[in-house]
Formats: sequence, structure tokens, C-alpha cells
Amino acid sequence: MKSISPWRLIRPYWFSEERWLARGLLVLVIAMNLGIVYINVRLNAWNTNFYNALEHRDWAVFKSSLIEFTVLAFSFIFLATFRIYYQQMLEFRWRQWITDRYVDQWLGDRAFYRIERDHLVDNPDQRISEDLRSLATSTLALSLDLLSNVVTLISFIVILWTLSGALSFALGTMHVHIPGYMVWAAALYALLGSFMIHKVGRPLTSISYRQQQVEADFRFLLVRLRENAEQVAFYRGAAAETQRFRTAFSHIRDNWWLIMRYTKRLMFANSIYGQVSSIFPLLAASPRYFAGALSLGLLFRMADAFGQVSGAMSWFINSYSTLADWKATVNRLREFHRIMHLPDPVDGIQVETGHDLATHDLQLNLPNGAPLTQVGAVHIPAGARWLISGPSGSGKSTLMRALAGLWPFGQGRIQTPARERMMFLPQQSYLPIGTLKAALCYPSEASAFSDEACRDVLTACQLDGLAERLDETGHWENRLSPGEQQRLAMARALLQRPDYLFLDEASSALDVATERRLYDTLLERLPHTAIISVAHRDSLAAYHQHTLKIEPPGVREETASGTIAA
Repeated sequence: MKSISPWRLIRPYWFSEERWLARGLLVLVIAMNLGIVYINVRLNAWNTNFYNALEHRDWAVFKSSLIEFTVLAFSFIFLATFRIYYQQMLEFRWRQWITDRYVDQWLGDRAFYRIERDHLVDNPDQRISEDLRSLATSTLALSLDLLSNVVTLISFIVILWTLSGALSFALGTMHVHIPGYMVWAAALYALLGSFMIHKVGRPLTSISYRQQQVEADFRFLLVRLRENAEQVAFYRGAAAETQRFRTAFSHIRDNWWLIMRYTKRLMFANSIYGQVSSIFPLLAASPRYFAGALSLGLLFRMADAFGQVSGAMSWFINSYSTLADWKATVNRLREFHRIMHLPDPVDGIQVETGHDLATHDLQLNLPNGAPLTQVGAVHIPAGARWLISGPSGSGKSTLMRALAGLWPFGQGRIQTPARERMMFLPQQSYLPIGTLKAALCYPSEASAFSDEACRDVLTACQLDGLAERLDETGHWENRLSPGEQQRLAMARALLQRPDYLFLDEASSALDVATERRLYDTLLERLPHTAIISVAHRDSLAAYHQHTLKIEPPGVREETASGTIAA
């Protein structure tokens, strides 16, 4: 896949369904920026009258200059305040829009699963929450600041050219005449400064990229401990986790020392540039002032114009740190965007629709291409009950992933029912944070089922104690035992009533008696549902009509009366 340009990340919002509102807000902010530049031009002209009034002790001009300054200052405050307000509004609307799109792409076509399954990219959560925010904020700030500096440069370069006049001097036998010499001095000063800053701060882009990565890794470890607090406590693993945290934080520390080192150099270079720029224009204009060609007011006006011109030309210098962070953010988002749109292998397992669930010449491979197991041809009609067994690591759960369309590595074809609803219950089912009813009804909305129906399936799965807690909010993966979680998943299946139900060791945390009662309930309440179970216990064979035993060399099908070669 081709490399993605920064413009491809930025462009979609400005041509989306929100484009007119976005463009309107942008025009408003630009207009306010131009208004601020105009006020700065007026303040530059004000310098002449004000300082000449001081020089000549002219009270009337001094008083009128103060009134003019007051009007300009309050206008500046108004425009600067509302410019930030509307710019932040535009930033957030852009962030909201692009976050919605990235979340849809991340969750759509199961990209989120492929990224984790194949370890394609680190910390997608940070790229969505932090990098997208930074993209909207930094892109707007840098773009508007650049535009403002360009307009400032155009406005003040004319003023500086007019005020500075020409510089004439003899260089040996040659007479040198430089018109608008202060403009050339400002350009040369900004050019040398930009070159110096770039040489000093260039490594910051890659260092900033690395900092974002190690910060996200450390935050992930903290969240993981919070979600697995009980398991860590059982293992008495606090010391081990402490060491892991310290190791992760040492990466932050090492990278931060690099940031400190290069930021120190950058700040040193910036400080030299800034301090010299405050006196340089006065030094450059002093020959004409002491020759009597400039009044005090014109001297300060020229110095102000020089500062505006050199400041506008120094945009690259002043924005270098922000540009480095922006470039790192763009690189992370370009990588994330590319990974999300990577297709599954085209020469892998082919999934097609049909009347029943079936496999044809199915072979499962590992992601590196190594063969895992040969499944061959299996036909599972509606209402059938199959038990998949075999030694650990033989590929039972991988077969489940393939039937769900989550595992493309291999050869052959899988036929899935066109209109039937399929539901997969893994060994540990996902329970979203929220009300118990929302966790039970997932992936449907909680409003899709009545409270009575929810209480009924909870009672049927021996969760009577939860039947009256449907509106209680909690982190249910932490509050329920593994056995309770598996029974809740069974209740979810009873509620959803799928046409095909896949149970991947979904009762492994239950005792044999409870497991039997739950299977009795499933068969009683879902008589027309095809049930495909992965399990190690022989006790479940009685609840299934067929057994598919997976072994590394191949597959065989068994019934209650004997074995039939597949």
C-alpha cells in the first residue's frame, strides 16, 4: 500500500458533510487574525506620533495617542479572545468528526481484531484519543499562525522598506547602494536563525515519536494491572509488577533525557536568536538616527517593523518544537491509517454464503504459513449438535475463529448460512462496563429485551442473585467470578436465540453438575439451534450427535455408535 500523505489525513473533514460549517468557522478565525494584523499595523504607525510627542513634549498629540491606543488595545483584546474561542470550537468539531471516522474504521471489518491478532501496530487507543486530538489542534494552530505571519510579513515589509531607505557605503573602490537595507538585514537574520535552529532541533521529531510510544506502553501496563488486580493479588505478584513498571518507566526516563538534551540546545539557540533580535534593529538603524535622518518616533517605528518582519520570517524557528511534535503525530496516524486498511490475505481461506454451515477442503495454518491441522469437509445443518475435541494446541479454537471469519490463514472454503444468526461464546466472554442488563443483552441494546425476559434467563442459568440487579452499574468482569461470567454468557445466548451457537470451552469454569444443567437448559430452550462445542470433558459427548476430533495429522468424525472416517 502506498504511503499516505499528511494531506490525505487532513483533507476529509474539509470536504465532509460538515464542510460548510467548518469552512465558515475557519473564515471567521482567519478574518479575526487579519483584524489583529491590521491593528498591529496601526500600532506601528502609532509609534511615530507617540514617541515624537514625547520627544517634543506635545501634550495634545500625546493625549490623542493614548486615546487611539486605548481603542486599538480593546479591539485587539476582543479579537484575540474570540479568535481563540472559535478556533477551539473548530478544533473540537474537527476532532469529534475524525474520531468518529477512525473509530468506525477501527471497529469496521474487524480491523481492531486483525491489529491485535497480527501485532500490526502499538497502542491504537492512544492514536485515536491523543494523536487525533493533536492532529486537529496542531494543524489548525500551525496553519493559522503561518497565514498570520505571511500577512504580517507582506504588510510590514512594505513599511520597513519605505522607512529604512537605502544604505550606501564604499567597499574598496566600489560604491555599494542597498535599497531597503533593513528588509535584507531582517531576511538574512531570519535565514541564519532558521538554519541554526533546524540543525540543533532536527532529532526531536523521531524522539517525540518514541516518547508518545513509551508513554502509551506505560499507561497500558497500569490499566492492565487495574483490570487484573485480583489475579495479581492471588499470585502475590506486586513485586513482579513493580519491576515491570520500573522497566517501562525507565524507557520513558531514557527518552526524556534525550528530549531534555535537545530541548536545552534548542532553547539555547532560540534565546540567542531572541535576545539579539531585540537590539539588532536599533543597531542597524542607529547610523541614520545619529545622522539626523530619523526622528525618535521613526526609529521606534522602524524597530517595531523590523521585529514584525523578522518575527514573521522566523515562523519556522518559533514553531520548530510544535512542528516536530506534529510530524511525529502525523507519522503515527499515517501508520495507523495504513494498517487499518490492510486486507486479509487474498489467497487464504475463502468465506462464502450458503444454506448450511460447511467446510470444503479446509486446512488451517499459522500466520507464518506453517500448517496447523487439516479439517477437510464438514457439513453442519440447522439443529445439529457437534462436539469438537482434541489435544491442547491442535487447532480447536482456531477452527472456531475460522468459522467466525476471524482466521484467514489457511486454504479451502467455509460456507456460512446466508440468513441465520450465529453467536460465539469464548472461554471468557466480553462484558461491557455499564448496567448488568446491558452486559447481558450485549451486543444488542439493553432496550431490545424486557426486564422479565432478562430475569427469566438469569434464573434459568442459576444466577437468581443477579436477577434483581439489572439496573446496577459496574465493571462486571471484575465483580463476577469466572463461573458466573460463563453462566451470564449462557443466559445471553438464551436471550439472543441464535440459529448457530458456538461454545469454545464456554463452561470450563463450571462443575460437571452445573455444566450438565446448563446444557439441558440450552437443548430445552433452543431446540432448533445448531450447537457446536469445543471441550476437553468426555461428559459433554452425550449432548452432541457428532464428534469432530482434531489432531495434528487430520480429522475424524464420531457418533454414539462408532467412528466414521471424514
